[in-house]
Amino acid sequence: MRQHFPHSYLYNMAVFVSVMSTIVILLLKSHMVLGEKQASFFIFGDSSVDPGNNNYIDTIPENQANYKPYGQNGYFKDPTGRFSDGRIIVDFIAEYANMPIIPPYLDPSADYSHGVNFASGGAGILSSTNLGQAIDLRTQLKYFEVVHKWLSAKLGSFGAEEVISSAVYFLSMGSNDYLGGYLGNPRMQELHSPEEYVGMVIGNLTQAIQELYMKGARKFGFLSLSPLGCLPVLRAIEPKAAGGCLEQANSLALAHNNALESVLSNLDHLLKGFKYSNSNFFDWLKDRINNPSNYGFKESVNACCGTGPYGGLFTCGGTKKVATYELCDNAGEYVWWDSFHPTERIHQQFAEAIWAGPRDDVGPFNLRDLFFHREDATIAELVDDNLENKF
Repeated sequence: MRQHFPHSYLYNMAVFVSVMSTIVILLLKSHMVLGEKQASFFIFGDSSVDPGNNNYIDTIPENQANYKPYGQNGYFKDPTGRFSDGRIIVDFIAEYANMPIIPPYLDPSADYSHGVNFASGGAGILSSTNLGQAIDLRTQLKYFEVVHKWLSAKLGSFGAEEVISSAVYFLSMGSNDYLGGYLGNPRMQELHSPEEYVGMVIGNLTQAIQELYMKGARKFGFLSLSPLGCLPVLRAIEPKAAGGCLEQANSLALAHNNALESVLSNLDHLLKGFKYSNSNFFDWLKDRINNPSNYGFKESVNACCGTGPYGGLFTCGGTKKVATYELCDNAGEYVWWDSFHPTERIHQQFAEAIWAGPRDDVGPFNLRDLFFHREDATIAELVDDNLENKF
């Protein structure tokens, strides 16, 4: 005897089959995406992203961090050369991109399979900044050419170009140009107005971006400058500020950030395939300095490691002219690790923000978009949306 099913049952079965078909298609697409070669990660910058390149160069103690208490939080077995109590922003980004930590270029045992980090503590966009004491941006670009040739030898010309074009290029640099290169250099202030100097820095940075683009780079991430005048070292230099920030330094940082955003917007229209993620690190960090408890911090003015007013005397580690320093009990409660650099917790919070933040805050793409070549939702989100539309 033929069995009759209610119309609603047949409709729901049809919907179920349709949804399951969609899930299978999405999973197949996901499998194909996961089967693609992982995008490489190339990093250019200063101490904000240096993983230890300065361990291998002849420089001053202020530009090295391969001694205790740097790296004290235990994530790494020993101090690595990172200017932090632990990891730095690019370490977290690599983790979110499902790749191992990107090694320093100068490490003889470095594996370049997932990318290279060229950053150097004390480095500037201008070659004149800390001349002879760090690996400036121009030299970092030359190192990239060496890696490019290495990739060509290993993968062939076509394979190397594929890696170069799909990679993400992260740049974090400029602070030293303004702190030491300008504010700490009376001669440079005599020669150039602040506006002229910012133009010089941005001009050299723009040239570097264009050079990378000409070599095949298409996807760029930028860590904009922080409120430099709020560094513990500058608070200590300006006692008349009564605990406030040095506005001259903040003004330079803001001028740099505004000029960079204008340049990136123009390049977006001029260069085919150019994609970028820019960040408003200035306001983001300023908010944590002004309202630390909102973000789980107890101290946002004084450095965890250092001495003198605000911990602003750069003595952390005892390797400099002044060998004594003080160390806080819990770096995780502090915004600032030493006189110049934030704690691992700040690095992690900002990495999370630029990795998956809304495009109104981190844009026009976030870093997740750049690494995974898409602006789509996740498979789970797509399935949820499909179910909602079906039922």
